[in-house]
Amino acid sequence: MYTGIVMGVENIYAVEQKNGYCTIHVSNQQHFFDDVSIGASVAINGVCLTVTQIFKEDHLVSFDIGPVSLELTTLQFLQTGDQVNIERSFKMGMENGGHQLYGHIEGMAQIAGLEKTGDTLHLDINIPAEKMKYFFHKGFIGLHGCSLTVNRVDKTLNQISVDLIPETLRLTNLKSVQQGDFLNFEIDQTTRTLVDTIEGIYANRG
Repeated sequence: MYTGIVMGVENIYAVEQKNGYCTIHVSNQQHFFDDVSIGASVAINGVCLTVTQIFKEDHLVSFDIGPVSLELTTLQFLQTGDQVNIERSFKMGMENGGHQLYGHIEGMAQIAGLEKTGDTLHLDINIPAEKMKYFFHKGFIGLHGCSLTVNRVDKTLNQISVDLIPETLRLTNLKSVQQGDFLNFEIDQTTRTLVDTIEGIYANRG
């Protein structure tokens, strides 16, 4: 489980295409992985991945990405040199300043518009129409692994908006996004459970 509080960014050192999957090698310049072990779970741009190799002398950690994750997420576009958001899995006793994320990405959402106001960034995000029922004003969304508050919902346009503070921009790769870019998005699971349960009750009454 994750909190959506990204630790910072690391770089993609290499991408290897293999038989039905790919392996990414991620730098450890900020020492996020100094105590990591093989089999540990790490969120890379919000996607829960498993550590498969550790190269301590080269300051690299490797992750395998299966075909489903490649199809659903922006990991399919990764290239050498790209920055990725990093979050280690939640440990008991840690402060949870975000909301519960699982790294189970719903799909990709596209940036419809952005506006910089001083040191902040406003993003308008297009959400697939069938997923809009899970988003509410002041609800939550995970974008590239970042826990963010939904500040606007337009169900006519199938669009939501979020606003990024300077600290979020400083720590994450969201500072470099452009209109038209795709972001991995995760739905708040509590909201999903409530919406699906209520829909099921009404469906059974019919």
